[in-house]
Amino acid sequence: MSSKTATGTTSGLVAIDAGGRIPPFEQVRSQIAAQIAAGYLVDGQRLPSVRALAEELRLAPGTVAKAYTLLEESGLVHTARGAGTRVVRPADVPADVADAVRALVGTARAAGLSADQTATALRDAWPA
Repeated sequence: MSSKTATGTTSGLVAIDAGGRIPPFEQVRSQIAAQIAAGYLVDGQRLPSVRALAEELRLAPGTVAKAYTLLEESGLVHTARGAGTRVVRPADVPADVADAVRALVGTARAAGLSADQTATALRDAWPA
């Protein structure tokens, strides 16, 4: 159930500050991401459809779709036809792997590679 506030709208999942400086798609993305990180949204939990959340928040469906796309690109949700958009709780990464990833990022940045180029290099190196 959504409610109208003096400065925006809210649903059970997200609150939009219509007068704020942060674009609505980013408000949706960041609030859902924070709830996943905090464990309030759990692995496999289904998010509202784009259309349903857009209606609740009185936003254009494209605004919510953009937020969901960014969440999917960051690996926090997965969308499948017929199954909807579901939370993908990131696995706990061992400290030595996290250290190696930080070293890879530093080396890639020093070489002038983008995050996408670095991810492609990592996928190419991963055995099938």
